Amino acid sequence: MSLTNILDDLHKNGCGIKRETLNRYIKILSDAKVIYPCSRFDLKSRRSISGEQKYYLADLSFYFAFKTDRRKNYGPALENIVYIYAVSKGYAVSVGRIGKLECDFILRRNNDSYAYVQVCTTIMNDISTEDREYRPLEMIRDGYPKYLLTRNDLIQERSGIMHCNIPIFMKENRMF
Repeated sequence: MSLTNILDDLHKNGCGIKRETLNRYIKILSDAKVIYPCSRFDLKSRRSISGEQKYYLADLSFYFAFKTDRRKNYGPALENIVYIYAVSKGYAVSVGRIGKLECDFILRRNNDSYAYVQVCTTIMNDISTEDREYRPLEMIRDGYPKYLLTRNDLIQERSGIMHCNIPIFMKENRMF
């Protein structure tokens, strides 16, 4: 979730809150370790982008408590799980931007070793979903490892990108 998405959702539901006020609430939640901020990183300039950040929950029970309808979207929850896993393994985590595309995560260790990660519930629905998830990783031209993590798809190979099953990846205690 990002500050802009939260603001838009609140305004749609009739809560007229100012950006500055919401920003203070986000800071309080971040200081209390309820949410974690994740900065954006531009792959061309190799610099953090100031401004808009994404936020990840420390405890997914908050997400599921508010998702009371029958249609569960597990994509954001899986992305959150991978974020927490990467941080627990000592990676500095950013959301990547490649032109107009977004790479879910850029992981750094000691600022000299990178890995790129896309997270998706499944790529088996149709070819457009598969292409959408692979495209940002295929645009990255350096030699660092690239991962596509899904929940339970048949593992495939494409463009040198490692396709892995999230539960198995974590169970094996793997590093990126």
